[in-house]
Amino acid sequence: MTSTVKRRSYRSEVRAAQASATRGAVLIAARELFTSEGYDCPISRIAERAGVAVDTVYSSVGRKPALVLAVIDMVLGDADQPLPAEQRGYVQRIRAASGAREKIAIYSSALTHVLPVVAPLQEALRDAGRKDPDCADTLRRLEERRAGNMLLFAQDLRATGELRADLDDQQVADLVWSTNSAEYFSLLTRRGFSPARLGSHLADLWTRTLIDPAVWVSSCQPPTSG
Repeated sequence: MTSTVKRRSYRSEVRAAQASATRGAVLIAARELFTSEGYDCPISRIAERAGVAVDTVYSSVGRKPALVLAVIDMVLGDADQPLPAEQRGYVQRIRAASGAREKIAIYSSALTHVLPVVAPLQEALRDAGRKDPDCADTLRRLEERRAGNMLLFAQDLRATGELRADLDDQQVADLVWSTNSAEYFSLLTRRGFSPARLGSHLADLWTRTLIDPAVWVSSCQPPTSG
């Protein structure tokens, strides 16, 4: 009886490992193709790149909206699998930083790398969502999740004691949420902004808008000689 249980447990572990490896191959293939060819890349190309059947793509991850969301989370986490916000490297660096300006600088710098990749995918979800309810629902959940993360960012900034007292955390979160959006990125890109220029713009905008002027103005003043 004991050996039978052990064999079943072993087979279960093997199947789980195989399923995880298959899912990983599909996700990596999806990231490579969506980030290079865009949302219109067919699922059959992803399946071919991963070395699996199309049905396996669906069973291991899901339809295209689920694949896109997973790829976005991989790009945000700079990882070969989707990572929740608290495990992303730049989020951990933000939380470890002591001052609001440093936190803002870390976040705006991270956006220069991720927005050029994830913004087109988000915009593609929006376009597809006009006809595909699954795409519309995926985008809605993504935006709600992002809004929640921005509230956490606002609370982290608040803990430094350097934010404007006349702005509550929700107002801070809403401003950051709207200006780090795919729509805002697209608008400024059409105006000729490079990713680096966008990052500098966001850092300056958030610093001037959110931080108590007495804090950021004084920090910009040269030291006085004795």
